[in-house]
Amino acid sequence: MGLKTFIGGVHPYEGKELAKDAPIKEVLPKGELVFPLSQHIGAPATPIVAVGDSVKKGQKIAEAGGFVSSPIYSSVSGTVKKIEPRRVAVGDMVNSIVIESDDQFTECEYSPVDDVTSLSREKIIERIKEAGVVGMGGAGFPTHVKLSPKEPGKIEYIIANCAECEPYLTADYRRMIETPEDLVAGMKIILQLFDHAKGVFGVENNKPDAIAKLKELIKDEPRMEVCELLTKYPQGGERQLIYAVTGREINSKMLPADAGCIVDNVETMIAIKHAVKDGVPVMKRIATITGDAITTPSNFLYSMGTPYEQLVEAAGGFKVQPQKLVSGGPMMGFAIFGLDVPTTKTTSSLLCLGKDEVAEFEPLACISCGRCVEACPEKLIPSRLAKFSEHGQKDEFERWHGLECIECGSCSYVCPSRRQVAQSVKTMKKLVLADKRKKK
Repeated sequence: MGLKTFIGGVHPYEGKELAKDAPIKEVLPKGELVFPLSQHIGAPATPIVAVGDSVKKGQKIAEAGGFVSSPIYSSVSGTVKKIEPRRVAVGDMVNSIVIESDDQFTECEYSPVDDVTSLSREKIIERIKEAGVVGMGGAGFPTHVKLSPKEPGKIEYIIANCAECEPYLTADYRRMIETPEDLVAGMKIILQLFDHAKGVFGVENNKPDAIAKLKELIKDEPRMEVCELLTKYPQGGERQLIYAVTGREINSKMLPADAGCIVDNVETMIAIKHAVKDGVPVMKRIATITGDAITTPSNFLYSMGTPYEQLVEAAGGFKVQPQKLVSGGPMMGFAIFGLDVPTTKTTSSLLCLGKDEVAEFEPLACISCGRCVEACPEKLIPSRLAKFSEHGQKDEFERWHGLECIECGSCSYVCPSRRQVAQSVKTMKKLVLADKRKKK
């Protein structure tokens, strides 16, 4: 049987050899840590500490601001210095809790569970919610909401997104190599919630050792299997992963649950295990610090709130001054202006490039070659959508299904004229969605 995949996509330079063999190392933060109150989709968290308060590691410092929201916990012990707007990676000013670490890491007591199978569905969801678990692949959607579909009996697949298709990123790979037991334990907990579901680990075939480890671990688990995926970007996109694993298609008006699926990434499933089994809230995660400008590309277990600059320092600093800093991968990540910004629940990597190759290219006229159409995983016509964007034609943009764009960047990658196709489409998509919100 051939490897599972989807239609379209591209094959960019992987860059994973820089950090894939670097074992996970823990980085202990120092000095001032910043905890933005919006680290998730939905309402910002609400502070429950005040300036001057002493806090412990693992103490809740902000509670969920609504159903679609998530609490935030301190990853250090220390003193609350300020509650004020601080700049975050995307450039916005976000209300944040600032804590000065005392370097003691005095920790709260947690409430582990000996037998997870004894917990009710409601108790499992509550422990996930209380621990502040969100989608840690980038979206930041509160996980307790995702695991509470209207019709849980119709969920047939729990898909672990182990593809890690973005170039350079190796954090999920190191998790699968070093602590695959935690990943499988997280899957078991989710399967407890859905009696009719099968657990599938979708792994790209450029990770044969991870595939072998997972297969060995689940050989006696009748409700779990490993699905080997063709290495292709964006194989880890939610819609593309669902199609590859199940053959089912969803669009922008549907949720994965409408196709009988729930998708969580590696880091999220491990966080679920820690939350439900160990009673430990989300305070740490793995991130890849990599790129040709980094002295020692590495995978770090870091405490959330740590500034990017401390992670770069732990990786040996810069061997050349980078021209480009990208939070996330090169395809869907975003450029950042500096390193004095805090890491959050969704910080998966920092890419430091010695040369900004994209900035060197002068875009030319579209030659109507159709390469963007071939590459688009959503079967759109990106060049036409970009033209609608350039001319402000919102109605035409929507009529040609522009809202189905997943913003993967494949169209820009293959464009021989070096046009910023994806950026144009993404901009117009935001404008159309903003108009729709105003009309509600």
